[in-house]
Amino acid sequence: MTDTVTLKSNSDFRRIYARGKAYTNPALVIYLMKNRAGICRIGITTSKKIGNAVERNRSKRVIRAAFRSIEREINGGYDIVFVARGRTKYTKSTVLCEIMRKNFLSAGVIKNDSSFNKAD
Repeated sequence: MTDTVTLKSNSDFRRIYARGKAYTNPALVIYLMKNRAGICRIGITTSKKIGNAVERNRSKRVIRAAFRSIEREINGGYDIVFVARGRTKYTKSTVLCEIMRKNFLSAGVIKNDSSFNKAD
């Protein structure tokens, strides 16, 4: 899956928070919801608890980089919201990629056999 669109409207975020399934980790929270569009739509949020603007932007950059490396493995269309936590700004994108992969596997978003293709 290569088509990804950015979520921007507050109503989309609130709908995913209310109806989506949440997967938590000390470094990242992921909200997932299946959509009918057939494409993957993602949104990234960081609060002021994360730190100043530089640290919040770094958190978003790291999440975006981790998602780019795993987005080809996603089957179907999903609305995904990533919420940065305090540890996100200290975590490397490769570690976040493994966290995402583990949560996506448990959610059934990616197939189990695709987790062996980490070298791509």
